[in-house]
Amino acid sequence: MKNQYEKEVRERWGDTGAYKESERRTADYDLADWSELSAGMDAIMAGFAEQKGSGAAPGDEPARLQVEQLKQFITDKMYTCTDEILSGLGQLYVADERFTKNIDKHGEGTAEYVSACIKSYCGQ
Repeated sequence: MKNQYEKEVRERWGDTGAYKESERRTADYDLADWSELSAGMDAIMAGFAEQKGSGAAPGDEPARLQVEQLKQFITDKMYTCTDEILSGLGQLYVADERFTKNIDKHGEGTAEYVSACIKSYCGQ
């Protein structure tokens, strides 16, 4: 199931290895696979919201484990998520209002928290 942003994604990242790997690995995904992917990402973002709500700082162990879960999920389902890619995603989550809005459906400020957790995890 390709989405409405496919052209934009291809233009921005189409020449990268991660994009090519994702295209290859998801080529045979059906609606159930895409739904599972979406639900998995939602669950991970909800986990970040829970960490934020519990008062866990971005560098605390629970937040670090949540980042590791996100990184592994992306690697398992789409492409090898390096720390460099992860760092870029963390920035994208707050720089692109579409991502921010989607992540913040789990609670206001969740995208900013996820970004801060990723930044801490990547040692920035």
